[in-house]
Amino acid sequence: MKTPEQVRAAIATRLGNNWHTDTTCETVSWPHTFPLGQPTKTDLEANYGDFHRRKVALQDWAQGHGASLTYANRVVLGTTQPVPTHVTVPDITTAATIAAGEWPHRLRRATARLAMIRDRFPHTADPARLLRGVDGYTDTDFTLLLDAADWLTRNDPTGLTPRQVPVPGLHAKWLNSHGRELLALTCRDNLGLLPRHPARIHFTYLDPAHRAAGGRVHDSATVDDPFTPAYQPQVVVISENKDTAIHFPPIPGGIAVEGDGFGGKTVAKFPWLISAPRLYYWGDIDAHGYEILNGWRADGVPVKSILMDPATYDTYEPFGTNTDKNNKPLGPGTPKPLPFLTDDERTVYELVLAYDHQGHRRVEQERIPLRVALGLVGGRP
Repeated sequence: MKTPEQVRAAIATRLGNNWHTDTTCETVSWPHTFPLGQPTKTDLEANYGDFHRRKVALQDWAQGHGASLTYANRVVLGTTQPVPTHVTVPDITTAATIAAGEWPHRLRRATARLAMIRDRFPHTADPARLLRGVDGYTDTDFTLLLDAADWLTRNDPTGLTPRQVPVPGLHAKWLNSHGRELLALTCRDNLGLLPRHPARIHFTYLDPAHRAAGGRVHDSATVDDPFTPAYQPQVVVISENKDTAIHFPPIPGGIAVEGDGFGGKTVAKFPWLISAPRLYYWGDIDAHGYEILNGWRADGVPVKSILMDPATYDTYEPFGTNTDKNNKPLGPGTPKPLPFLTDDERTVYELVLAYDHQGHRRVEQERIPLRVALGLVGGRP
């Protein structure tokens, strides 16, 4: 027989699947009856005392939370006993109360937001999907979304850049990342704004002979814009940290790429870069760093990592931290699949996410001397 906590988890799962369509009345998921599972006759008779205590606890829990139990009569040691078989939750409000956590507030917020959407944008085609899309919005972001959509329904933004849309509080990054919800509210196929500029990479030439001859040190290349580097790189180091890339020591035939700010899909657009005989990635030793590394490989950039292995972590862990780059605390978590990590990389990734891990969960690459990295990638291929 399931415990109250197991029932609560099942209720939360059903809420998570259907709360948005239930709120818009596109589906009716409640009342709903959840099976409790049934003990075998042997187990029931061998452990009836324990079972009875759990039954009483379940009955108290159901009564205290507005749920009801269904029973079936079972013969136990020659006597007939009522055994709970199902628990029924009558409505979504009761379900949210049982699920607890953020659920009661989340449903109240969804109901209030749906009322505002329907009042100001009654022609929205798929309110349930929109409601799910804005679920993570702060109240400030949601208000800004409605104001921006209101302006866009009354004005033609064709030919404007995102920065030029005259809505108080609106900025280009916000507009670029909330376009799907704006299209849903305004019933547009597109906003007509000028496209974002093509992605570009920034890098530093490391070859000492090139630099001694007066060649430029820093350069950039734009996707789909014809470009030939000063020399075909033989060694490429992609660094998560901008300063590390800029100040990387000289390497014959080398280039250091600033990896922060763009992903592997951008770098994969430059054959002259990803075809380098030695192509490395160097990032922070933390969960985010390994997720980035996996993403680069998934995007078609065949990088080999440096200084992201167990030995490096063990050496520099005393210099680590338990906050991210935004100074927010780092805690344990569930590792993602990340199929492109090596066994060594996966070992450290899982370690820094482990619930029982006592060491630091992040070692910034800046804590590792550049000369150590140079020793791994320097010299001629």
